[in-house]
Amino acid sequence: MSYYKHHVFFCCNQRPEGESCCNNLGATVAQTYAKDRISELKLKGKGKIRINKAGCLDRCDEGPVLVVYPEEVWYSYVDTEDIEEIIQEHLINGRVVERLKI
Repeated sequence: MSYYKHHVFFCCNQRPEGESCCNNLGATVAQTYAKDRISELKLKGKGKIRINKAGCLDRCDEGPVLVVYPEEVWYSYVDTEDIEEIIQEHLINGRVVERLKI
């Protein structure tokens, strides 16, 4: 059994100016939002959900991106409304958000 029910990694990589990267598209803000929401919802910790920053996940052209384990589902998102939908639908209710899946 996995230590966490869901382990979410947000690419927060920062590349030099002029190069495509997730952090230029709001990844750090989105990761902070997700981490705070999971904490507010009391879903943080062993057997629950862990939200982490990651270095480059090598999908810059599809960014910003995050990946949810153990399901290995990759998402792209635009704003915190998309992140909230991933939290509610995938992390809480176990339904992949097809419109955001990459």
